Amino acid sequence: METRIDNVVDNFHGTDVADPYRWLEDESSEEVKEWTNKQQELTKKYFDKIPIRDSIKDNIIKYTDFPKYSSLKKKGDYYYFFKNDGLQNQPVFYRSKSSNLSDLEEIINPNELNDEGTAAVTNISFSPDNSMMAYAISYNGSDWQEIRIRNLETGQDYNELLEKCKFTNISWDKDNGGFYYSCYPNADDFSLAGGADLNSVYYHVVDTPQKDDKLVYQDKENSQYSYVATVSDDDKYIILSRYYGTELKNNVYYKSQGSDEDFTGLIEDGEGYYSYIANEDDVFYFYTTNNAPKGRVIAINIKHPEKENWEEVIAEGKDTLSIIKLINNKFVITYLHDAYSIVKIFNMDGSEEKQLQLPDFISVYEVNGEKEDTEMFVGYTSYAYPLKIDKYDFEKDALVSVTEEIKHIKSESFETKQIFYTSKDGTKIPMFITHKKGLNLTGDVPTLLYGYGGYNASMTPSYSASQLMWLESGGVYAVANIRGGGEYGQEWNHAGILEKKQNVFDDFIAAAEWLIESGYTKPERLAIMGASNGGLLVGACINQRPDLFGAALCMVPVTDILRFHRFTVGRFWTKEFGNAEENPEHFEFMYKYSPLHNVKDGTRYPATLITTADTDDRVVPLHAKKFAARLQAAQAGENPILLRVEKNAGHGMGKPTSKVIEEQTDLYTFLFNELDIQHDF
Repeated sequence: METRIDNVVDNFHGTDVADPYRWLEDESSEEVKEWTNKQQELTKKYFDKIPIRDSIKDNIIKYTDFPKYSSLKKKGDYYYFFKNDGLQNQPVFYRSKSSNLSDLEEIINPNELNDEGTAAVTNISFSPDNSMMAYAISYNGSDWQEIRIRNLETGQDYNELLEKCKFTNISWDKDNGGFYYSCYPNADDFSLAGGADLNSVYYHVVDTPQKDDKLVYQDKENSQYSYVATVSDDDKYIILSRYYGTELKNNVYYKSQGSDEDFTGLIEDGEGYYSYIANEDDVFYFYTTNNAPKGRVIAINIKHPEKENWEEVIAEGKDTLSIIKLINNKFVITYLHDAYSIVKIFNMDGSEEKQLQLPDFISVYEVNGEKEDTEMFVGYTSYAYPLKIDKYDFEKDALVSVTEEIKHIKSESFETKQIFYTSKDGTKIPMFITHKKGLNLTGDVPTLLYGYGGYNASMTPSYSASQLMWLESGGVYAVANIRGGGEYGQEWNHAGILEKKQNVFDDFIAAAEWLIESGYTKPERLAIMGASNGGLLVGACINQRPDLFGAALCMVPVTDILRFHRFTVGRFWTKEFGNAEENPEHFEFMYKYSPLHNVKDGTRYPATLITTADTDDRVVPLHAKKFAARLQAAQAGENPILLRVEKNAGHGMGKPTSKVIEEQTDLYTFLFNELDIQHDF
């Protein structure tokens, strides 16, 4: 499809940069809407011609349709959890008086909040006496949230609705009168072009209107910062953390809970990330990356807060600390060991007590329990099986399963192994490879390679129905733990950001080359997949090595690296990517890899499916649309370049099951078709 081009040129520090598809940025334009509809028609025609699509969808449904639970949280006399019966659009929030979940009581059913199933519960916080809970709702995948409060004794919501919230926590005080939260009081533009600043902390009293909420903290001179306010364990203090976007650094302040005094600076060095764990009177325990890129636990006495008085409780180890909770008056820590989870228990003095006996190559998603509890719940998953919930009894030192095995998912039929390959600069990179047991390496096996490489996010083992369908059909699924992620701590992340971003692409390309050289596959049968920052990864790699891949799934991607900071929360990504507009040095390295600006006319690009959503207010649709238009204009071969636009969906958060199934069906139908996979389901 041909797309109109405009003569738009920007000058970046003396370099003219054309932007012929600038007009596609305007989502309100009738011309853009018409262009998008035509792209959708082309994409639909493509899928309508592929007979195997129905069989692929049926099998994705098969591996989706089973009861799915979140990890349990014990609050008062009840165990609370989410459960999806199978194909419900959103999981329902329940409680039970027994951890065997024999007597279910429905608390919130978000499927009843709108007909499309796009209302998702994104946060829940219980009052200290467990009589109430505040919960946040997101609609259509938006990052914007609204907070409601439910009386757990009557089952009814209070009248107030708290609006203009985004990425907020909810922290109650001990008298159950209310809670602290953050919002953007000046937010008035909720369009995809709109942004928000002046994040502010408020205290809300239950059963009062939001307009009466008390302002706790606001800094008009530094309106780009965001805040998290947490009430201390003993209810004596409120701890305030200040952040700038996605940067892994923050300052910490505190003051007496409920007072009108100013906050006192506790940690203002700007040298690392700090997260409050718990406190014993004046001694505060923090997780930090200060002088410990892989994380450690320190104790700070607020009466003597100087850095020379900090005490190290649990030192940095060879593995990366990822989750820490204080349960049964012990530190329960999940570590990443070569990108998979292990769980250890430490005493309060920092001495290690034991390691839980869990399977290899898993991801621990949740560890739930309270400071005085004698039991905790651990939720974990892997590539071949869905989330499992185990209960650990501290007194009995016993670990038992809460959830039942899913009989029609034959996890034992598959195997996962981990290999280490060498990237361009000699760095060793881990990669998980999963396939059916007994796979014959013919050098022609359909292989899907997944990557992300950014924001300190770790790509650990996880289950998906479409992924299992791929494995069942004989495919190989590989995940490369490339730099930019957090698998080996902050140093691993810093090796893949700003001027070192090319390392991320080199690592991913090297993973593809290893799979080919090791006899798994060949370029025509190798597909790559990534979403968001991973979509950027895919876009950059098909530019740099179009010969290496047979197909590419470029999902909700960031592609315009010169202009991303101008839209919604994009300005917060400059610590990761840089700012080409303000910094000439940043422009030099950003311009070299920006997917949109490195498409070359006359190139034979692999078959590429680019996805976005019309209400994605994190990575706005213009990135996918401009990239699709540019690739379509440059494509020299016959391989299709398609754009798929999801309606009433955001960046992925809270996407309803029906939309997930349709999207995954299209993604894998595309792979089956373009990699010429013949399979009789």
